[in-house]
Amino acid sequence: MGNGVRQCPVDFPEDVEPVTSAHLPAEDNQDKKNVLNSLMSGALAGAVAKTAVAPLDRTKIMFQVSSKRFSAKEAYRLIYRTYLNEGFWSLWRGNSATMVRVIPYAAIQFCAHEEYKQLLGSYYGFQGKALTPFPRFIAGSLAGTTAAMLTYPLDMVRARMAVTPKEMYSSIVHVFIRISREEGLKTLYRGFTPTILGVIPYAGLSFFTYETLKKVHADHSGRAQPSPAERLLFGACAGLIGQSASYPLDVVRRRMQTAGVLGHTYSSILLTMQEIVREEGLIRGLYKGLSMNWVKGPIAVGISFTTFDLTQILLRKLQHGAGAQR
Repeated sequence: MGNGVRQCPVDFPEDVEPVTSAHLPAEDNQDKKNVLNSLMSGALAGAVAKTAVAPLDRTKIMFQVSSKRFSAKEAYRLIYRTYLNEGFWSLWRGNSATMVRVIPYAAIQFCAHEEYKQLLGSYYGFQGKALTPFPRFIAGSLAGTTAAMLTYPLDMVRARMAVTPKEMYSSIVHVFIRISREEGLKTLYRGFTPTILGVIPYAGLSFFTYETLKKVHADHSGRAQPSPAERLLFGACAGLIGQSASYPLDVVRRRMQTAGVLGHTYSSILLTMQEIVREEGLIRGLYKGLSMNWVKGPIAVGISFTTFDLTQILLRKLQHGAGAQR
């Protein structure tokens, strides 16, 4: 017996999307949250790490751009003289410019690294898994190059403020104005090529080493996440390897950046290297201050990677908790 209800096909309007696509806005929203988390975590990581080692960083730059021989004793004397003559907070001179640069730089670098890992993971078929060594290195190099290209003028300003007295540049804006007026806008990108050439091995090896050590740790310990102390150690190893590989180009970059205020003229990377080697020697010139970098670099990179990872974990927990309460 029939139920009295007439059955007939129902025509749906063609412009109605299938119900299966309803999950896409949620996925897009999650992607945006992940990008925002990476940006925030990277910004905090860069700020904390650079502030912690700012006095050592300023001292290293002052040796890099001069012809004085570097030694731990001379570095200590320079720090002490600066403290006596200009006060305690002068040891952080240029750190405001560093923050203006490093916050966007670190935010872009860490966020770009997460995105490049996903892209390369999809391309090589490792989606959701750890990348193999070569893509791991490429992801780090691309992340560092992207960040350096977008923030380079701020690095130039930071170097100028680090090696000049307060009277010469009163603020970050003043540095931009004077350089533009007296030396031309092109000067803001002086030293850009050695920077990029140095960033490729530095960022590539740093991220590669850190990610590799975390993977080896997970494979051997059975724990998915290392402890904060282990993260600091892995980051320190990453910084030591990355900065040692790219250090000569870092010296060349600083010389070219500060040439306008220190009375030098450096027209190219090779000529700058030749002049440094001729006047100061290969090791004492191109590797000047490297021993200080072996102290400063591992500390900074270790703090940076650890802060980024722990902040990411905290933000994800907060988002998960907020989502569960809804």
